[in-house]
Amino acid sequence: MSIATAPPAPPSAPSTVTTSPRSRHAAVTALHVLFWASVAMSVMLFVLWGGIATMVDLGSTMRGLGMITGLIGTDLVLVMLVLAARIPWLDQLIGHDTAIAYHRKLGKPALYLILAHAALLIGGAAVLDGFDVVGATITILTDLDNFLASIGLLLFVVVVVSSIVAAVRKWSYEAWYVIHLLSYIAIVLALPHQSIPGAVLADGSWRYAYWLTLYGIAFGSLLLFRVLLPVGRSLFHGLKVSRVEHIAPGVASIYLTGRRVESLRIRGGQYALWRFWGAKTWWHAHPISFSATPTPNTLRITVRDLGDGSRALTNVNPGTRVTFSGPFGIFTNQARTAPHAVLISAGIGVTPIRAFLEDAALSPGEATVILRHSGSDPTYLWDEIHALAEESGTRVIEMRGHRPPGTTTWISATASAEQLTLESMLPDLTDSDLYVCGPIAWTELVVRDARAAGVPNHQIHVEQFDW
Repeated sequence: MSIATAPPAPPSAPSTVTTSPRSRHAAVTALHVLFWASVAMSVMLFVLWGGIATMVDLGSTMRGLGMITGLIGTDLVLVMLVLAARIPWLDQLIGHDTAIAYHRKLGKPALYLILAHAALLIGGAAVLDGFDVVGATITILTDLDNFLASIGLLLFVVVVVSSIVAAVRKWSYEAWYVIHLLSYIAIVLALPHQSIPGAVLADGSWRYAYWLTLYGIAFGSLLLFRVLLPVGRSLFHGLKVSRVEHIAPGVASIYLTGRRVESLRIRGGQYALWRFWGAKTWWHAHPISFSATPTPNTLRITVRDLGDGSRALTNVNPGTRVTFSGPFGIFTNQARTAPHAVLISAGIGVTPIRAFLEDAALSPGEATVILRHSGSDPTYLWDEIHALAEESGTRVIEMRGHRPPGTTTWISATASAEQLTLESMLPDLTDSDLYVCGPIAWTELVVRDARAAGVPNHQIHVEQFDW
C-alpha cells in the first residue's frame, strides 16, 4: 500500500457542506407522511361513501373488505409508478436507486392486496349467493369491466413474478422495459371496473375525480420524465461520439460532443442512461457515470468491458448518435452533510469518484481518496485522480493487491497484515461523508466497516445504477 499526499496543508476546514441532515431527514419524513396519507385516504374513500354501513353480514363484510384491499392495492401500484418515473426533485432528494428500491418493496404488498381484493369479492358474492363460488365467479366475469380487470390482475401477477426472476438473473434493460409495459397495461385495464354506478368510485363523484387525479399524476409523470423529457433533451443536445480513447485493456473513455451541454447541470458523481445508435449497440441502454465534468459542448464517460453490451461500447464508431436519460443520482458533493469527505473506489467505480473530485472545489485537507486495485491489470484514471488531488490538496491512498484468503474484508492482504482499518487510515472518519463505488459485494464490506466505526447512515453514500 502507498500513500500519496499533496503538499502540507491545514487539517481541514469545511468549505463545501451543502446539505443539513435535519432538512434532508425532514423532507424524507414528509414523503413518508404523504405516502401513508394516500393509503389512509384510500380507506377514507370507502368510509365517506358509507361503506361501513353496508357491512351487515358475512357476505357484505367480505365484499366491503374486498373494496378496501382493492383501493389500497391500487394506491400502492400508483405510488410505485411515481417512484419509477425518474422525477428530478425526487431523484435529488433520495436518489433514483433508492426510489426504485422502494418501488420494488411495494410490489409484493400491492400484489397480495389486489389478490385479496379479488378473492374477497368473489367470496362475498358466493356467500350472498348460497356459497356458490363457481356461479359467483362466472357472474362477476360476465361483466366486461370485471373481465378486463381480471386480465389486468393476471398481467400484474406475471409482472411481479418476472421482476423477481429478472432481478435474480440480471436481465437487460429491454427485458425490464417489456415487463413494466405489461404493468402499465394491467393498471389501465383495471380502471373501468372501478367506476361502477353506486360504488365507492362512482362516475361523477368527487371520489372518482380524486382517483382519476392519482392516475393522472402517476401516468403523467411517467410520460413526462421517462419519455418526453429524455427525447426532447436528446434531440436538443444532439450528442454524437467524437472519439474513443482506449486507456487500458478492455477500458475506454468515450468523448461526446453536442449543443449546450452545460445546461444539463451535471454534477460530478452522477450518471445517465445511454443508448448508442450503432449497428451493434442500438438495442441496449447502459447506465454509465460521467467520468469528467462537462465542458460547454463535450461530455466524457468511461466504460469497462464487463460483457457483450459494454464490449461493443468500447469499440463504438465516431459519429454514432447518442440518446440519453438523466443525469441521475445524489452521489455528489451537494449531498454533503459533514466537514470532511472520504471517497473509496474499486474497478470502474473510479469514474464517479474522479468526476466528483473535479467538480467539488475542495479545500486543502478536506478530502481523502482511497483507490483499491486487486488485480494485475493496469489501473485507469488514477493518474487523473492524482493530478486533481494535487490541485486541491487532497490525500490519496493507494491500496493494491488481493484480499487475504479466507477472510471477509475489502482491504488488501498487505494492509490487513499491517492491521490497517478505516479508523486508522482516516482519523476524521466519523466527521466525514463517505462515498463508496465499486462491485456490490465489495461495497457492502466497506459500508459494514464504516457503520461499525460509527459513521451515521446519512453520511454514507452508495449508489447502484438502476432503471
